[in-house]
Amino acid sequence: MSLKDKTALLEALQTLIAHNVQLDHILPFIKNSAYEDLSVAKLDIHRQARQGIPEVIFAEGKTVDDVTSIVEAMINKGHPAFVTRAQPACYTAISEKQGNRAWTVQYNQRAKTILVYEGELKQQDKGNVLVLCAGTSDISVAEEAVETAQFLGSKVSRAYDVGVAGIHRLFDSLGLIKEARVLIVVAGMEGALPSVVGGFTDKPMIAVPTSVGYGTSLGGLTALFAMLNSCVPGIAVMNIDNGFGAGCLAHKINTLAGL
Repeated sequence: MSLKDKTALLEALQTLIAHNVQLDHILPFIKNSAYEDLSVAKLDIHRQARQGIPEVIFAEGKTVDDVTSIVEAMINKGHPAFVTRAQPACYTAISEKQGNRAWTVQYNQRAKTILVYEGELKQQDKGNVLVLCAGTSDISVAEEAVETAQFLGSKVSRAYDVGVAGIHRLFDSLGLIKEARVLIVVAGMEGALPSVVGGFTDKPMIAVPTSVGYGTSLGGLTALFAMLNSCVPGIAVMNIDNGFGAGCLAHKINTLAGL
């Protein structure tokens, strides 16, 4: 038995109280729900209950077998599995691993994310996160943010290729910006888009620099420094190419106000 969320923990404790269950009978249940040792990883099953964000599988640096074994363990515990920085080989192996089981496996090749679940997945209908990106070359990072926020349960909208080189393209998205609860703004090159957007909205904003750009972009450092030094106050800045982190923070902000 696993603890999928806070509700499961509360139900276990209510059972303890209602039926006068001995404490030593429920302690193994709580202990075993904390993590599962898979040899290659210690699966943090209880993270959703502690942090509100479940454990996510970062595929980079792991073998295909590592990833598939962790995914299988998560599904067997009744948890959906979300994989980031996943190459097509991971998607192929996971699809083959499911065999005749009723898994749904979704791969966003641009975002390099894989979502695996069994049965029904929770509705993606909380609030409204808007993801904007400056150029088509930034879409991979933007899509990682989109997939992450959607996996966590947020409703997400997109406005892509609206960078400052053609600032008039952004104006058609002003309605989306007005309707959004929180913004994720992704940009490479000189990283100017978050400052521009921040100048005409009161919405919480998360800026994500990308490693896109020519020589003096320094692999995203120029965009990162520009965002950190924005004259627009109150912008949160993620690490370079960290669409996942942006999606997590956006979801947390998005759900503060409920549905």
